[in-house]
Amino acid sequence: MRDFQRLLFCTDFSENAGFAFDYAAGLAARSPGCELRVLHVLPEPAAQFWRGYINADEHIDERTRAEIDAHLEAYRSRAPAGLEFQAVARFGKPGEEILDYAKSAGVDLILLGRKGHGSLFFGDTAAHVTRRAECPVLVVPADFMKDR
Repeated sequence: MRDFQRLLFCTDFSENAGFAFDYAAGLAARSPGCELRVLHVLPEPAAQFWRGYINADEHIDERTRAEIDAHLEAYRSRAPAGLEFQAVARFGKPGEEILDYAKSAGVDLILLGRKGHGSLFFGDTAAHVTRRAECPVLVVPADFMKDR
C-alpha cells in the first residue's frame, strides 16, 4: 500500500459532506506530500429549456460563484496547516464531471459523502463514480462521523 499523492473530495455542501471532508483532510494529512483537491459540481439542468430562465438574471452567475467560493473557502480554512489544497467548481453532470476531473488530475482516491435520498451523491452519482472510476472510491456514510 502506498501513500496517496492526490485525493479528490467531492462535495454538495451538505452536513455529511462536512463530515466526509474531515475524513479526507485527515487522510491527506497522514500521507506526506499529499494534496487535497475539493470539487463541487453545480448540476446542469436536465432540460436545455431551463437554461434561458436560469441565466435570465445577469447577476445570477456572480451570486452563484460567490456562494460556491464561500463554501469552498470554508473547507480551505478547515484544512490542516501545510496541506496543499486546491478547490474547483464545475458545471455539468456530477458523475461525469467527477470522473473527468479525477482522470485529468491524476487522482489516487476519490472521497464523497452519502447522506440518503435527495443527496447529490446518493444513488446515481455514487454508483456511477464507483463503477467507472479508474482509482479507488471511498463513500462516507451519513452517520459515520456524527457521534465521533
